[in-house]
Amino acid sequence: MSLDYPFTELPLAGQRFKVVEGVFWLRFPLPFALDHINLWLLEDTHGWVILDTGLGVRRSREIWQQLLAEQLDGKPVTRVIVTHYHPDHLGMAGWLEQHCGVPVTMSRGEWQLADSICTATDAQTIERFKAFLSSHGLLGDDLNKVAGKGNGFRRVVMPLPTSPDFIGEGDSLLIKGEPWQVYIGRGHSPEHLCLYRETDHVLLSGDQVLPTISSNLMVRPTEPEANPVRAFVDSLTVIRDALPKDTLVLPAHGLPFRGLHARINTLVDHHAQQLEQVQAACQQQPHNAHDMLPVMFKRELDVQQMMFAMGESIAHLNCLLEQGRVQREERNGIWYFAA
Repeated sequence: MSLDYPFTELPLAGQRFKVVEGVFWLRFPLPFALDHINLWLLEDTHGWVILDTGLGVRRSREIWQQLLAEQLDGKPVTRVIVTHYHPDHLGMAGWLEQHCGVPVTMSRGEWQLADSICTATDAQTIERFKAFLSSHGLLGDDLNKVAGKGNGFRRVVMPLPTSPDFIGEGDSLLIKGEPWQVYIGRGHSPEHLCLYRETDHVLLSGDQVLPTISSNLMVRPTEPEANPVRAFVDSLTVIRDALPKDTLVLPAHGLPFRGLHARINTLVDHHAQQLEQVQAACQQQPHNAHDMLPVMFKRELDVQQMMFAMGESIAHLNCLLEQGRVQREERNGIWYFAA
């Protein structure tokens, strides 16, 4: 089933675009292959709620300054909501908190991870990633390029919010008198907030449900045995089973769309197929996570993509290991997986 895209016109940077009653689309640039992020303005009773904030860089600050001055009809910002800890979502939250004098709301799990990452020094970050990624077969120049940049996260979160308000599964937020129900996505991040408005079937999905790509599922050095593939699929099926087919999905990347059930089914099938491909490769001979990159990714990877790809490869191997579909053996400090 193909998805329905009701909006094809893109909002210009610094301008808002109305998608449904009380919800406006903002689009900020990103300096990556994924070249944009969608942020959302929600009309509140006495002002505006911001959902997600953009990467913590000067260009984002300049766009926010223009938006705050020209696009809010003279009304104040009342709250900032962050779906998850990644810098393109969290990056400007602390600046907006200070500049607008408003609270930041996010989940406890996302805040705790962001805070712990920011407290690590460059040397600690490099050491952790080198030890972890080398144990999965990434060596030599590629390892130095991927792990040798230090704590890049901290440099694009300017600054962290001081003391966020926490919300979680089962909570709801009242915005302009209407409840937005919280659904928690997992796998892409620990406790990703998705907000759903029942009155007109609108879902602010962040990175949890995207129209054309699957969210990166990455194992971090601090949780080397994590299984983000299972967490992602399980939380997606909860959202699919709870929400109606005609839900309008407002994602963090790509175009707004309808076809939530079909898209989630496609994502679930995609990861099932990746698991089968990885398992089949491990049946031929033992492989490490680095060996799996050409199996899972059919394109050349730059340094940033290599980091994400290694995390994704480890994630699928961890899932197979938990399911009992592969076994793991250490050889000369590197983990090899055999089916």
